[in-house]
Amino acid sequence: MSSRLDGLSLPPSLTAEIDGKVATLRLNRAQNRNALDDEMVAGIDAFFSNLPAKVGAVVLAGDGEHFSAGLDLSELKERDIRAGIAHSSTWHRAFEKIQYGRVPVVAVLHGAVVGGGLELAAAAHVRVAESSAYYALPEGSRGIYVGGGGSVRLPRLIGVARMMDMMLTGRTYSAEEGLAMGLTTYLVEAGKGLAKGVELAQRIAGNTELTNFAIMHALPRIAEMAPGSGFAMEALIASIAQADPEAKGRLKDFLEKRAPKVTRS
Repeated sequence: MSSRLDGLSLPPSLTAEIDGKVATLRLNRAQNRNALDDEMVAGIDAFFSNLPAKVGAVVLAGDGEHFSAGLDLSELKERDIRAGIAHSSTWHRAFEKIQYGRVPVVAVLHGAVVGGGLELAAAAHVRVAESSAYYALPEGSRGIYVGGGGSVRLPRLIGVARMMDMMLTGRTYSAEEGLAMGLTTYLVEAGKGLAKGVELAQRIAGNTELTNFAIMHALPRIAEMAPGSGFAMEALIASIAQADPEAKGRLKDFLEKRAPKVTRS
């Protein structure tokens, strides 16, 4: 696995590779439970800002025993209020490029998915959790507050009350509990997460680029609109997607029985 991607140099704390249409980005600070420092966040920003055109989906994973234990707290020691705002903004910009980037992202989770690590996972579009994964927001006990977009993304997944409880009490949820809550999208056995994540990413990369873009960018915004505005936007996006030449070719293949039908897997 190389730390360079088409001329892009990543910090040692990140590694990346491309296999066909799928790129894989790994957090590579296993000795620190993949705690996120400034260099890593800048590298994540650079990676998602410079994806090669051939990439259709990304798998985001962590090396070692954990996905990510969150913010590297050693970086908070000398930070004042102004620096804190600027720091949080760098996380927002980087994670925005995951959620509203060019291609869908599948996060593969195991071990600790805690604090900033959970904020990072929440920016992905699909989350595959191994049975070892656990979720927590220990900011309350640390005297800090989420700063990587968690206030925006996590309530949309689990609700304000549950997030409030996690931060106030330090409550931890298992991967199984996360499945019921909306944090876990797919639950797999230990050691099976990466294979499942790559499988899903390959399937996603096989969709039309325009449809994936609509699902990533239009769907979450439509969901927040008033119904009347949402219906109008949905009609517009649907008409744009179906007018795409590749979509027309796929529809023709289906109608002429050259494409597989949906079956229960």
